[in-house]
Amino acid sequence: MRVIRTERLSLRPLVAADLPTVTAIQGDPATARFRPGGASPPAECAENLAAWVAHWRAHGFGYWAVEHGGEVVGLGGLQHGEFEGARYLNLYYRFRPSAWGKGYAPEMTLAAMAWAAEAYPHLPVWIVTTVDNTPAQRVAEKAGFRETHQGDYRGALSRFYTWGGSAAEDS
Repeated sequence: MRVIRTERLSLRPLVAADLPTVTAIQGDPATARFRPGGASPPAECAENLAAWVAHWRAHGFGYWAVEHGGEVVGLGGLQHGEFEGARYLNLYYRFRPSAWGKGYAPEMTLAAMAWAAEAYPHLPVWIVTTVDNTPAQRVAEKAGFRETHQGDYRGALSRFYTWGGSAAEDS
């Protein structure tokens, strides 16, 4: 996957050198206020980034550094996922507080969906978020996702949103 450009954003593959940025975003208590367990400690950020970079190497796509005006304002993108036997593409996003309310998450989400529709039309795209994360739910709904159910996801009561595959055809 190449760098994807939207009207305002550049979406580029994450690389090992992004560790300080990943740590700043994932470790910020404000960005993790809905995350079970709170902000990610530096060691967890390093483990996550290594896994994200490995996903890029193995599959040719993954989570991006989301840039606006040359600054990384967030993290997000798609990765393969499997949950209770279902294969899907997981859509993830987390943005710096200074980027909130500017429409960057929906803009990145729409670019990710367009890419997924071409590259993996047979896999649904999911967003899974805790039940109290209304900002993430608004992004999902703005982008055309629909809530399919609520249930436990990694120990937290969560809402499951789906776009693509048979879910898109049912809409």
